[in-house]
Amino acid sequence: MTSILIIESNTPELLAKGKSGAVPFVRAFQGLAPESRIVVECPYAAPLREDALDGIDGVVFSGSGVAWATDADEAAPLRASMAQVFDTGRPVWGSCNGLQLAAVVLGGAVGASPNGMEVGLAKDIAPTVAGKLHPMMAGRDDGYCVPCVHRDEVQRLPDGAVLLAGNAHSPVQAMAFEAGGVDFWGVQYHPEMTALDVAGSTGGRSVFGDGEDLTPHLMVADNDPEAALRLGGQADSLIPKVRTRELSNWLAHVRARAN
Repeated sequence: MTSILIIESNTPELLAKGKSGAVPFVRAFQGLAPESRIVVECPYAAPLREDALDGIDGVVFSGSGVAWATDADEAAPLRASMAQVFDTGRPVWGSCNGLQLAAVVLGGAVGASPNGMEVGLAKDIAPTVAGKLHPMMAGRDDGYCVPCVHRDEVQRLPDGAVLLAGNAHSPVQAMAFEAGGVDFWGVQYHPEMTALDVAGSTGGRSVFGDGEDLTPHLMVADNDPEAALRLGGQADSLIPKVRTRELSNWLAHVRARAN
């Protein structure tokens, strides 16, 4: 049985409002590996205990709805927990805030995207040459699309990181760092989230980008290929086995490491 620790990257205040980065991961892993044991910890509520990693095969750092970037003083509890996990050498996954957190902890830099928020689907993502050879990106071709909602992005890769994918909005859409005992895979988008999750995570705002209201499309796109097309994706973009492809690849990696 695979045991996964999910680091909830939202604060207790946001959790009290029903905003959780861990919940979509729990649901995704229940679909991909229903036999898995899932544990959730929240460093914003309490520091990660040393025994929290006992029996854990892989660690996930979720997305976050906090107002600050991962290099801010307020994010110190998350940075400390990631450094603690990296020291164990376990496989680590990061989505969105999790990717940005890894970039900062490993010596890179983040900042608000000059292109504004990327909301709905991250469109026309292209694997790099290295990405096409990396196991995280197995099954991904040029032009793929995945749910997303983010303001910040990785603006300087850490030394030793490998860029795996990018698009016109954010050049760093996926990266791996596999050096010095660190085993990290991460993406700027949210393969764990449905389009409906994105619709519910935007703070009640309904107008994005050039003023088009995306909410009606996001509300139905998980079961409506035409809505996925209207969002700029491909008809099968939101089918669970397509949307979660990187997570499925990471789980295979975790299992291989554990055996």
